[in-house]
Amino acid sequence: MPEQSANAVAPERSRLVVLAGPTAVGKGTVAACVRDQHPDIWISVSVTTRPARPGEIDGLHYHFISDEDFDRLIAEDGLLEWAVVHSAARYGTPRAAVEQQLAAGRPALLEIDLQGARQVRERMPEALMCFLAPPTWQELERRLVGRGTEGPEERERRLVTARTELAAESEFDVTIVNTDVETACQELVDLFRSGTSRIHS
Repeated sequence: MPEQSANAVAPERSRLVVLAGPTAVGKGTVAACVRDQHPDIWISVSVTTRPARPGEIDGLHYHFISDEDFDRLIAEDGLLEWAVVHSAARYGTPRAAVEQQLAAGRPALLEIDLQGARQVRERMPEALMCFLAPPTWQELERRLVGRGTEGPEERERRLVTARTELAAESEFDVTIVNTDVETACQELVDLFRSGTSRIHS
């Protein structure tokens, strides 16, 4: 039999891990690290009604769809979770793709917001909920300002949202502090290999 790659996740069971956390904490960056270094882990691509940011690719970062198409997915129960984020655009996770990967025994990662994570816990209580936290509040503010993708009003709205999101950490099973992307990425991948189910009481 061919040897399994040292970086591959053991295939004895599928596992669904949900990664959530406050805005600008680096969820997308950590998920991209997992995608690049551990292609055996399937990462769900969310649908969203917001326009693409510079450098974002449709079908890779998000599926960018119209409000009408989003409404249709809701009506057909085609979303595992969905939410209005930052009082603006809607985001959601296509249900069929997740179920197909898990049925095939492949480990799956959802990188979603707090509202979506709560919905997934209701629908798939076996999922492991992972909270990605910033080292400090000041660092979170620095990252949000530094990425330069939002204006002052949008940044302020996202910081208000982030305070609420940080307060929900205790709802999650595991917390990873995103001090360093590579380290956070490896800690996340380790969750697929381990037997960890619940850490917070």
